[in-house]
Amino acid sequence: MNTICVYCGSSPGLLPDYRESASQLGFELARRGLGLVYGGASVGVMGALADAVLQRGGKVTGVIPHSLATREVSHPELDRLIVVGSMHERKAKMAELSDGFIALPGGWGTIEEIFEMLTWAQLGFHQKPCGLLNAASYYDHLFAFLETAIEQKFVKEAFRPMMMMDESAAALLDRFSSYQAPRVKKWISADET
Repeated sequence: MNTICVYCGSSPGLLPDYRESASQLGFELARRGLGLVYGGASVGVMGALADAVLQRGGKVTGVIPHSLATREVSHPELDRLIVVGSMHERKAKMAELSDGFIALPGGWGTIEEIFEMLTWAQLGFHQKPCGLLNAASYYDHLFAFLETAIEQKFVKEAFRPMMMMDESAAALLDRFSSYQAPRVKKWISADET
């Protein structure tokens, strides 16, 4: 692994724990020599994450659509800022540049982005790890939903390892480094049920 994509909010959120968790992840990425790919903003959880990586001498690539470059206040100190034409291009470029995907606390966009990568993994489009960094128990209910989807047979039990969750950036990245994608068919025929 060389580069980790992190999805997170351009808002700081309610609790200072969210920005603190972003900073800890940023420090840990830099300590391990892992580059960061993220949404390119200088504000909110995004800004805290990028600032932490840069403070420790790490490499940061931001990817932002042109329409958001002015609204989200693009980070001026990144090693590389890629401005794209649309959100679809943004997500595709971030996926292309990354060896794994982590979601810090964020809103609908953050959830949509990590779920897209999880879906792509389930469909066999990539074998990269996906994880939730669970600052202040932010993702407890979402992870419970994922368990319900497995229990209700909408997701195969064998796919459970595809989404990891931890409260510690170091522990989550340790799990990423040993990740082996499950080799399971998404669909089964009628005679296999």
